[in-house]
Amino acid sequence: MTKPAPVLLAWSGGKDCLMALEALRADPSWQPVALLTTVTRTFDRIAMHGIRRDVLERQAQALELPLLTAEIDWPSSNDAYEKAHAAALQAAAARWPGLRHCAYGDLFLEDVRAYREQQLARMSWEGVFPLWKMDTARVARHFVQTGHRAMLVCVDTTQLDASFCGRAFDDALLDALPEGVDPCGENGEFHTLAFAGPAFRAPIALQRGESVLRDERFQYTDFLLDDGD
Repeated sequence: MTKPAPVLLAWSGGKDCLMALEALRADPSWQPVALLTTVTRTFDRIAMHGIRRDVLERQAQALELPLLTAEIDWPSSNDAYEKAHAAALQAAAARWPGLRHCAYGDLFLEDVRAYREQQLARMSWEGVFPLWKMDTARVARHFVQTGHRAMLVCVDTTQLDASFCGRAFDDALLDALPEGVDPCGENGEFHTLAFAGPAFRAPIALQRGESVLRDERFQYTDFLLDDGD
């Protein structure tokens, strides 16, 4: 029997990377060994999604996987991001001998996949895309119907009304999405925070914080750990 290959998972904190993890764990060819997240240290949050570092760390604990971070400042150049990403891959390869694959939750954006593959190739790594070309409506409904739970934490208000930010990612939200908005937000319409479901050892208790508009475009809703204090 062939031993499963170790694979790193690019982790943004949201539903698509969680679905990628589910697919990897169901495939005997792969053994997920860790999560890799880009963190903006200026704000101590996940880049783009705006999820707090302590929430990210709680996710990793609940998923029972080590967490590696690529740290960037804000503002950050693409060159700085690529150097931080390369350093994280180098550290991962040193920790897990034979690790040369990184998985992503991308669904259909060809240019994004090509960029990731080019970036990995420079380090002699390969990309894995377990959700590639899956129907996004089916992926979204599967997420909800199998008991996964997430909240919208960022909305691009040029594509979707700001009122969707902070809402639960559930059937009601999917039914309410306007025509032309991808059900998984693959075109950047929204980003999510996954916090409970079959992949988690235990749900993450959260409390909703403030909602703010950044750059006159992106609506963010903050979620904090709620440990009952």
